[in-house]
Amino acid sequence: MNLQQFADYFQPITCVLRIERFPDGSYGNIRIMSGNQAYIRLAEYVTENSSLKPVHFVPDTPYEKYIPKDFNFEEMCFQCAVNKKPLHTYIHPERFDFWLNVFMLPLTSNEENYFYCTYTQEFAKQADTNIIAGNISAETAVDVLRTCIKLRGTQNFKQTMQEIIQDIHALCNSRRCCILMTDFQNQTCSVLCEAKTEQKNVQSVREYIQEGFYDIVKTWPDMVAGSTCLILRNEKDMEWVREKNPVWYASLMEKHVTSMVLFPLKSGEETIGFLWATNFDTENTTHIRETLELTVYFIGAEIAGRQLLRELEVLSSMDSLTGVYNRNRMNQRVDTFLTEESNAGSLGIVFADLNGLKTVNDNQGHSAGDALLRKAGKILKKIFFDSEIYRAGGDEFMILIQNTTKQELQSRAGKLRKQKNISFAVGCYFDPSGKEIKQAMRIADKNMYQDKRLYYQNHPEQKQH
Repeated sequence: MNLQQFADYFQPITCVLRIERFPDGSYGNIRIMSGNQAYIRLAEYVTENSSLKPVHFVPDTPYEKYIPKDFNFEEMCFQCAVNKKPLHTYIHPERFDFWLNVFMLPLTSNEENYFYCTYTQEFAKQADTNIIAGNISAETAVDVLRTCIKLRGTQNFKQTMQEIIQDIHALCNSRRCCILMTDFQNQTCSVLCEAKTEQKNVQSVREYIQEGFYDIVKTWPDMVAGSTCLILRNEKDMEWVREKNPVWYASLMEKHVTSMVLFPLKSGEETIGFLWATNFDTENTTHIRETLELTVYFIGAEIAGRQLLRELEVLSSMDSLTGVYNRNRMNQRVDTFLTEESNAGSLGIVFADLNGLKTVNDNQGHSAGDALLRKAGKILKKIFFDSEIYRAGGDEFMILIQNTTKQELQSRAGKLRKQKNISFAVGCYFDPSGKEIKQAMRIADKNMYQDKRLYYQNHPEQKQH
């Protein structure tokens, strides 16, 4: 067969692929044997606008010359060419700013160890939901729908995510499944949920996420390399990890990982976490990949939505200048304390007012006054590190301390009065019963104003008019 002539029969972007199968059932080289003019133009454009070295298309060339190594692509080639399965997928690889509508058809071959298939693709800037829906098998649809229903109906998000990770654990038939949240700005990661087998030698992920683990996690986006996921199925794939990322490979070997699926969780263009499963059922790779590609989309969207709500809650309850709670949050806290925490134990209230703020604003400008307020916030957070601090308004702060002693309360108030380069008028009150917060606030506020009057008697030049 003239493979170039065969490729030219196709009008859409099309190439012919060849995959080599070894006697043990594994595969070797995947090569692009020919491509029509549309494919050649695309291949040369992609290499010119990517991290790969720009090349002119040459038939019978390893596919890695034109796109980064992609285990998902290799799995599809194997299933189509070797196992003779026509394939269709609709994906949005991160490395491209468009959706790919991909069709693969197996070809017959008289060569004993070489197998062929066509690879045809169409592009779209926006996702076509009709194609997405039509490309889902009934089995995959059931699994994904189950996750969506649980997410939409949840009253307890953590419990629901634990149920979902248990479902994924069962789907993958894996040793361990986990959703790991990442904060690349602050260089941290944390476990949202996990499921594992009951074998004694299988640790919880939380037990080995220690200092240095983030250094491995931050390499994962490069390992996924702009694809939808990374799937490692065998020793050959692990050998690729060893060559590309020896530190991660050593970690995998230490945990006796022989196979792994790794899916980024996205919020827009930002990676907010990863879902992974280790030592999974590699015979079920295709269904696992198809199911999780959709599942992580909905999980990522739900997590991102909840993160946004938390951020909005923080913004609505925090004073942006000083970094402490605002007056609105203070009023809510007092109301909650009155209605729900009547048996909360002892209570200490401190009112602190900045002395001389108006003078600073008048003489040095409001930017200097703002700097003084920020400094006050830092000092209060340092002294009352385990307490609730509120900016009650203007230059006045309230601190609420639970389960303290009168001596501890007075000691911290004394430290605040003794601050150098910044002056606070301070009033406090200790309520051993913890049941009279309104009275405690009233007396502490009265004591603060007495302290403030004394300050201005001693510093009349600072008196506010």
